[in-house]
Amino acid sequence: MGTRERERDLELLIPVATVSENGASKSSSVPTAALSHHHSGREAFAKVIRSWASKKFMTGCVILLPIAITFYITWGFIRFVDGFFSPIYHHLGINIFGLGFITSITFIFLVGIFMSSWLGASVLTLGEWFIKKMPFVSYIYTASKQISIAISPDQTSNAFKEVAIIRHPRSGEYAFGFITSSVILQSRMEEEELYCVYVPTNHLYLGDVVLMSSKDILRPNLSVREGIEIVISGGLSVPQILTTVDARALPTGGVQKLCKTKSCMV
Repeated sequence: MGTRERERDLELLIPVATVSENGASKSSSVPTAALSHHHSGREAFAKVIRSWASKKFMTGCVILLPIAITFYITWGFIRFVDGFFSPIYHHLGINIFGLGFITSITFIFLVGIFMSSWLGASVLTLGEWFIKKMPFVSYIYTASKQISIAISPDQTSNAFKEVAIIRHPRSGEYAFGFITSSVILQSRMEEEELYCVYVPTNHLYLGDVVLMSSKDILRPNLSVREGIEIVISGGLSVPQILTTVDARALPTGGVQKLCKTKSCMV
């Protein structure tokens, strides 16, 4: 019995020459079940390794990509600002990288101090008067100034008063917007106060202006700066929970007085 079992095991492990019907000899292969099991095990192991490697690679990309973009944009900004005054230093024989950048930042700071004074405001007003006389340049300057005023740290001059959520462009869909002003819509029988809501469609540069009643506007508990971050980030910085607050009074005196004196009729 022991000899037969040993011979049977050898037949399973070692190919044995067999004779076919036409007399030709051919070798029997290793059992198919053992080969397929071994092959499937190697494939499963390879899949696990590939999945683990791809996940770790993507994790590294997710971590390093924003860091690389931040450093790239920051470096480009430094070189751009440094290029304003660095040619002057190069002409004087001073080759110190970063000196032009420091000079530019100091210059911007001094301009801010000067323009905050009465004399600076007068100079700015005169310069704006000349710019507005130019046909094409005036439109670019006006649009750029509105955007800069919207994100200005001076809260008294903000073009964006509040963050708003409105039903736009159709029922069942909501959009982030910014309340910019209010108007009094007068008819022959009654008058209604409407709010101008600016809904950005291309970051902050382009968008729709919608006139809406106060009861159709949802006011989330977000500051204007947080609303701008939501728009610029493409919605990535939206809080998981948004709460609405009661309507707050807006400084709309100039617009309302203009409508009352000129009788905005519809």
